[in-house]
Amino acid sequence: MLQHTRTLFIKLYNGHMNNVWNFCYNLILSLWVGGISIFTFIITPVIFRSFDRDMAGKIVGKLFPGYFIYNLVLSVLTLMLLMTMRPLLAKWGFKLSLILVACAVIINLFVAFKLHPDVNKVKQEIHSFEGQADDSPARKEFRKLHMVSASLNLMLLAGGITLLFISSALKKQ
Repeated sequence: MLQHTRTLFIKLYNGHMNNVWNFCYNLILSLWVGGISIFTFIITPVIFRSFDRDMAGKIVGKLFPGYFIYNLVLSVLTLMLLMTMRPLLAKWGFKLSLILVACAVIINLFVAFKLHPDVNKVKQEIHSFEGQADDSPARKEFRKLHMVSASLNLMLLAGGITLLFISSALKKQ
């Protein structure tokens, strides 16, 4: 009787904890996707419509460090929570999720600690985006780095959406 009660308690506890981990995992993914979406498609465009290009660049530049750390923290938390989700996901769903989250952590580390500092160095050479010629070497370098940053940002968004899909659609039956 005691062994049966203990086994039942463990099954209930594990089932409950799986629900808690699943909820936390999906919450973090929602913050990931929502944060990128709001910053990329609402906040940044509103700032650039509301201010001249130089001022908008300064405002967004002040927001970037927090935004990049936010994304990094969420990707690391996602990786940690994913490990608790392993029993709930189909084997290939877990493997694909692990690859996507590991890539996101690497991308976020690169953006926060390499790409963003490189962009800031180039921006220091550009005294005004409105006054400096588009074909100047600094403007060309900035455009290249900005394109890399924007592409990685969209990749992170797509990865987060894919992880949400995997989490909801590819659970073990």
